[in-house]
Amino acid sequence: MFCNVGAATDSRRPNVLLIIADDLNCAIGPYGDDSAVTPHLDSLAARGLVFERAYCQQAVCNPSRSSFLTGLRPGTVGVDDLRKSFRKTAPNGSTLVTLPEHFKNNGYFCQDIGKIFHNMGETQDRRSWSIDEVLHRGTHAADTVHTNTPEAARTRRLSKAPVTESLPVSDVAYRDGQIANLAAAMIRDFPDGPQPFFLAVGFWRPHLPFVAPKKYWDLYDPAKLSQPFPQTPPENVPEIAMHSSSEVRSYDGIPKEGDLSAEQNQHLRHGYYASISFLDAQVGEILNALDQSEHRDNTIVVFLSDHGFHIGQKSLWGKTTNFELDARVPFVIADPRAPNSQGKSTASLTELVDLYPTLASLAGINGTLGPDLQGTDVSSLLTDPNQSLKNQAFTQHQHPFYGSRKNWKAWGHSVRTARWRYTQWTSIEDGNLLAEELYDHQSDPHETQNVAAEHPEIVRDLQQRLPN
Repeated sequence: MFCNVGAATDSRRPNVLLIIADDLNCAIGPYGDDSAVTPHLDSLAARGLVFERAYCQQAVCNPSRSSFLTGLRPGTVGVDDLRKSFRKTAPNGSTLVTLPEHFKNNGYFCQDIGKIFHNMGETQDRRSWSIDEVLHRGTHAADTVHTNTPEAARTRRLSKAPVTESLPVSDVAYRDGQIANLAAAMIRDFPDGPQPFFLAVGFWRPHLPFVAPKKYWDLYDPAKLSQPFPQTPPENVPEIAMHSSSEVRSYDGIPKEGDLSAEQNQHLRHGYYASISFLDAQVGEILNALDQSEHRDNTIVVFLSDHGFHIGQKSLWGKTTNFELDARVPFVIADPRAPNSQGKSTASLTELVDLYPTLASLAGINGTLGPDLQGTDVSSLLTDPNQSLKNQAFTQHQHPFYGSRKNWKAWGHSVRTARWRYTQWTSIEDGNLLAEELYDHQSDPHETQNVAAEHPEIVRDLQQRLPN
């Protein structure tokens, strides 16, 4: 099964274990969340470097993943919805070399277990991998016990799927339990020979619906979970920066319009945290397999999320904004060869588009990178986490995202510096400036007040930093 493919390999090259979560914000232990029960992610952070200021390039699955897996920014790769394939939209897309494909071309055995590229349409990329992808397609609504129960045996009729599910079932009742089992087996069985592996593990949680075995719900007392803060939109926020939380409203059990009650908010937050702990346990199964294998001391482990997620803050549920909570992502690199990074964190601004050149550098295969990558190699942060390598990070999103693209009104382009987040909204129809936002993260880390009108000089400076 594990045949030698591609170019000759160097036995000193490290393996790579890339773990990607879906819709996970920074509500985990390594980022200081006191509610989250995430012992395995805490353990991973203790042996790696936590990137405190890492940002996605667009806060929705397919555009984000197409960006960091090609090393191109969304405006270049051309993927702006859930069904486009970068092979058809990117410059020279048919010959473009993805992140895993680059490792495969350099002699790595590359395997995908779970959701790495997007799960809808023809957005997967078989040529990036040494063998067929598994557990990589389907809908999130289909990953519920309700949906997988024969229709005649269902106790209720639903139009889509339950928004939450808490049942006394095993982990393998859901895809993520199956993915963890397969990934752990691959690591245990992979021969300790001259060919290194690049294993990409794509979990489906904590993406909606918030479903997890009951034992993970039982880790939390919902009455003790904090309320979302802030609960109201930012002061002076332009309407175009907000959305109607249509994703969560598409599931059964949530009103199609109107405010969610305090009880509904708390139940959904409970479900999100339960899903995170379920995810954490699957990460733990994989890390335990790695620790028990011959590969532990020669495997770089990377953990990240494709984008963040609002769980009631600013009255929002979901992603698809340019706010900090959607743009900021967890990002951890644990390289056993980098002792200076272990248990450390870095405040250096980082973008997911940096993943491609950084991993290639850590693996020693950056000499054959193509010239068009738009990220930055930030691998030196593992030697000196106190460096500051970038002055800004960029995120973008259209409004409104869901529904027909004919309804799109504007693009919002956002730049995050060490202190500020500035977002500029321009009309799709004529390119005119529609609105601006500016948030001071030094005094207002939760973005409760848009202060663009109070700081015109800062606005002018940050306007000039936005990509043309």
